[in-house]
Formats: sequence, structure tokens, C-alpha cells
Amino acid sequence: MSALVNRALYLCLRRQGTHNAFVCSYVTPGMEKPAAHHVKFLRRYGSESGKDAVDMSVFPAENIRNFSIIAHVDHGKSTLADRLLEITGTIAKTEHNKQVLDKLQVERERGITVKAQTASLIYNYEGTNYLLNLIDTPGHVDFNYEVSRSLSACQGVLLVVDANEGIQAQTVANFFLAFESQLAIIPVINKIDLKNANPERVENQIERVFDIPRKECIRISAKLGTNVEKILQEVIERIPPPQASIHDPLRALVFDSTFDQFRGVIANIALFGGEIHKGQKITSAYTKKIYEVNEVGILRPGEQLTHKLYAGQVGYLIAGMKEITEAQIGDTIYLHNQPVELFPGFRSAKPMVFAGMYPVDQSEYNNLKSALEKLRLNDSSVSLHRDSSLALGAGWRLGFLGLLHMEVFNQRLEQEYNASVILTAPTVPYKAILSSQKLIKALRTQEITIINPVEFPEKSDVVEYLEPIVLGTIVTPDEYIGKIITLCQNRRAVQKDLVYIDDHRVMMKYLFPMNEIVVDFYDTLKSISSGYASFDYEDAGYQTADLVKMDILLNGNPVEELITIVHQDKAYTVAKSMCERLKDVIPRQLFEIVIQAAIGNKIICRETVKAYRKNVLAKCSLSRLTLRDPTDQSTPGPPVFHCLPELGQIHSGSFDDTVQPSPPLLSPFPLAFTLSQHQSLFQEVFTSHEMAKVLEPQLQDLSFQ
Repeated sequence: MSALVNRALYLCLRRQGTHNAFVCSYVTPGMEKPAAHHVKFLRRYGSESGKDAVDMSVFPAENIRNFSIIAHVDHGKSTLADRLLEITGTIAKTEHNKQVLDKLQVERERGITVKAQTASLIYNYEGTNYLLNLIDTPGHVDFNYEVSRSLSACQGVLLVVDANEGIQAQTVANFFLAFESQLAIIPVINKIDLKNANPERVENQIERVFDIPRKECIRISAKLGTNVEKILQEVIERIPPPQASIHDPLRALVFDSTFDQFRGVIANIALFGGEIHKGQKITSAYTKKIYEVNEVGILRPGEQLTHKLYAGQVGYLIAGMKEITEAQIGDTIYLHNQPVELFPGFRSAKPMVFAGMYPVDQSEYNNLKSALEKLRLNDSSVSLHRDSSLALGAGWRLGFLGLLHMEVFNQRLEQEYNASVILTAPTVPYKAILSSQKLIKALRTQEITIINPVEFPEKSDVVEYLEPIVLGTIVTPDEYIGKIITLCQNRRAVQKDLVYIDDHRVMMKYLFPMNEIVVDFYDTLKSISSGYASFDYEDAGYQTADLVKMDILLNGNPVEELITIVHQDKAYTVAKSMCERLKDVIPRQLFEIVIQAAIGNKIICRETVKAYRKNVLAKCSLSRLTLRDPTDQSTPGPPVFHCLPELGQIHSGSFDDTVQPSPPLLSPFPLAFTLSQHQSLFQEVFTSHEMAKVLEPQLQDLSFQ
């Protein structure tokens, strides 16, 4: 019996420990040691432990192809990646394979890619196994920094174009990113299975705009898998292998990273020389610290452990980096005491939109700080500056690449770190050329950048203000040209170019002030073009502008969080819009709230939120009043005043704590006010003959018995 109890206890402990690596030993005196085959090591947080480590030495550099998929939004990048994973056997072919590489919850909910993901494919072509490293990239302009970083680890790209929509604005932007990086470009025309697909027209567009012969285009249907395998063959034929040698010293580029609370920083690396394996001592060029390699592997698309990584290959690295600041995107990794030529790193992302972020509860400040640092490790394009507000407390001023980028970042904070934050209105970075010698001496510069409207200097201290401008590209059917030109002119844009890319589609280029497009321009453009127009922009510097600081006052007190920088010509329009919106948002109080917009000392707009007040005569018309003589003893009780707003008929009644409603036929809105409830008010009005004489000309039914 004792043996059975001991055995049951062992199995119970073994079952409870299945979520962590452990070895069961004796739990009671005299308990038998379990057999060797009962001992089980399980790793919940780690690579796929069920698979044996892969030997990557069978893939020399000449049998490796590194490429990315780039395209406009919703042109089928993720669907194509799913089919490539299925054809190469990386994932099982099922009906549930939809956006396999879109791992974030926000990506699933919005149906867009916001984070570049890597997957290693093994494909046999003409009897030789090739290692194909695929990077699926975002398509929206706000995540363009992800695309540029991904291209640094590639030698070629698949340029996917929708057979129905044709070339769009982001298609053009992504093409030039790849072209400037001198990558091999393979045009792929997707969605040929659609009823309105016109691949011939798209081929002509590609040849005309990108100067790529139409015979090089590959027609596919990623949804049905039509002709997808030909892409893998063309990748091997037309994309060159990486220029790397295993005989060179270790030289690896960190092009992405994530943070795991149990394993620390997980860095995605591309090897341009040498090899790396567990146990090596490596050095980070950024931190100058020495680390020991704990684990290396490839992504298929989950983490899979390997013995080594060799030159030309792409994988992940875990080296005990416990601090978030130790992982720098664009960093160079090399062997300890074997320095190499450093990579130039990535060009820093230039934030286009700034917003204040504050915790809902100041006690959550440290938790939010930790969450921001971890999320910034995964999204290095976000800039971070400490800030504070009198109303909201301590917080940060964050810089984003666009409004969608800001929304996605905030959503990821909520979903991944359970953080609740308050975001202020977005603004763009302005500049000012100072004239005040006192300010120049205090700030040690004549030109300042303004990312917080509170810091906007007075006009008397400034020579001129500068606002950021962008070069916008709009691709649209020609039937919407007139509406779009009108929209652009209303946004103070200057037309630079207008080119027909085929018989029915036009590509227009405009110089826009950034603050005119940051909030609602894209939505308005989609609305007036029935959803057919696309928009992309790139930074174009600064231009002189007549800017003013507009304050919002509540009962005469300025609110820092609502300060806005606007162009002088649009000050009144913006002020009226803000005041009206605030009037709708601010709840009514027991006092009147005055909302004002001011430029300097001049009030340019005003709205008022009426106060709640007890007006007993609010629904009574002077022509519909009746009084009963209090000396009349026919009906007991104090006199009762009745208000009949609809019919105005005379009623009499007795005082009762619970006033009975009048019959529905007399009035749908009966009201009764008793002297006992408002004695001090009614005695003066209804017992004074002098007051009656004053009101007599206006009272039609007034009578005293």
C-alpha cells in the first residue's frame, strides 16, 4: 500500500511540474527512485525543444537566398508568404493558414502587417537544397522604417502588385527603397483570379513606371496557389547569394530584436562573415560589453535551435542581455578580442507626429515606463522624451512616424502590457529662428525645434517660424482628379508633378505642410475617391510659415494640454471646431462653463456650456396660468398652482404630498407646484395684488374669486 501511495505522489508531482524543466527526486523517505525513462525535461519558454538541432553547415553561402516581400497595403504579401511556407513544407497545409507570420494581436484585428517577420525556408531545386530566408514586411507608409531595416539583410525583393488595383503610392515608395539599396527586384502580379483583374494593364504600368520589362513579371494567385512555386525558382535564379565567407572573422548585424522576460533580449541577426555557436564570447560594438552566447537558431517561423550559424545566414541570438538598453538596432556583433569593420548602422527614424502620453494613475508610472522601454526595443522608430503636465502629472512626449503608428503603438501597450494611458492631441515638430539674445544664450542655439506646443516662443522673440513639409504621392483614377486637386489646395499644398501611368490612372506629387495631412487627410482622400486613391509621403524639410499659438481657456483659465499651433489663415476654423467639440464633450455642471479660443490676448471664438439650474417656471407660459383664491374653503388644503403647457385649461386640486397626475385628455405633460414646497417664492407672487396688476396685461386667464 505504501508503494502505491508513493507512486501516486510521484505521478502527481510529475503532472504539476509539466510547465517547467525539473527532475523528480525522492519525495519521501524510502521512496523508490523512478526509472530513467520517467525523467522528463520540459522547457516552456524556449525554442522548439521537440526538434533536434539543425546542422546549418549543409547550406554554404552560394546556396542561400535572402529576400523580402514588399507591396502596397492589402496587395497580398502575407497570403503569398503563407503559400511559400506551405510549398516548402515549413508549415502544414491547412485551411487555417491565414497570415501565419502576423503574430501580433493588433495585426490580426486590423488585418494589416505592422511588424516585419522572418522565416527560413528549405527548398530543393534541381537536386540541391537551398536555404531561403524570407522577411514579410509592412505595407503602410507609417511602418516604412520596418521595410528599410529589413532590406539591409536581403539581396533581393519580391515587388507584389494587385492585378486589379495596379501600382499604388506605397508600391512606388517601396520600389525606390529597394532600388536605392541595389537589390534584385522580381515583380509579382497577384490576385489574377479576381473577376476584374487586368494583369496586362499592370504589366504596362510596371514597364512604364519602373522600367522593368513586362516579360520579367510573374502572374500568380496567392489565395489559390496558382503559379506560386515559380516564384521560388525565380528567387534562386535571379537573386544573388550573399557575399560572405565563413573564413572571415565573425561579423553580424542586429536588424531586429524582442524582449522575453525569462530569456532577456532576443536579437535577429544576419551574418556577413564567420560563424557563431553556443559558448562563444562575443562583444557588442554599441555597449562594448562581453557576452556569452547561450543559444542560436533559425525561425521556421517559430524558433528552432541550431548547432551553429554560418556566414550568409539569418537567425536569432540569445546572449544573456538582460537590460533593454543593451540591444541596439543596427549594432555590430563580433568575437571578443577580434574587432572588425563596423556596420554604418541604420539611419535614425525621423518622427513626424508627436503626442504626450501619461498614465491614468500616477502610481502606475514605473510600470508604464518599463512597458514603454520593452515595446521600444521591438519598435525602435518611436522616440521618447520625458514630459510633465500640471493636470496629468509625469509622462512622456513620444514621436511616431504617423497617426496609424501612434494608434497601433497605443493598442499594443494595452494588449501586451495591460497599460492604460492618456494620449494628448498629436502635433508635428516645428522650428523657430530666435531673435532674442537672452533666449539664444539660455538655449545655446539660435534655431530650436518645438515638439511641445507649450514651448512655442512668442512672436516678439522670433525672426521666423518654420513648419515641416512632405512630398506626397497620390495615385488615383483620372475621374477624381478635380476633387483631389481641390482637396490639396484647401490643405495649402503646392503641385509639383502630374503624370499618367496608363490611360486611366494618374500619379500626382504635391508638397504638403505636415500638419495638414497628419489627422484626417487620408480618410478624406479615400472618401472623395470612393476608396480608389492611395497616398504616400516622404520628408521634404521645412518651409517658412505664419504660425500662431492658440490657447483654449475654460472659464478664463488656460489648459496646457489643449494648446495648438495653427497657421494664421486657419486659426478661426480650427478654433471654432475645437470649441464646438469641447462643448459636446464637457458634461454640464451646476455652474456655467465658458469655452474660449485665444491668440495672445484676443478671443477669437467662444462657446458656453449651460449650467444646470432649478427653474420652476421653465415650462410655464404666462398665458397659461391659473390661480385659485386661497380664501376659498370649498376645497381643503393650501392653494395649488397648475401648469398646463399644451391645453392651458383651468384646474383646481387639493394639496397632497403625492400629486396625482391630470387625466391624459387634459394634458400630456401635467405639472403641479405646491406652495408648501416653494412657499417663500410663491407667497410674494400669488398673494400680492400689486404683482397681479403687473402681470395682468400678460395673463389671459388670471382671476381672483
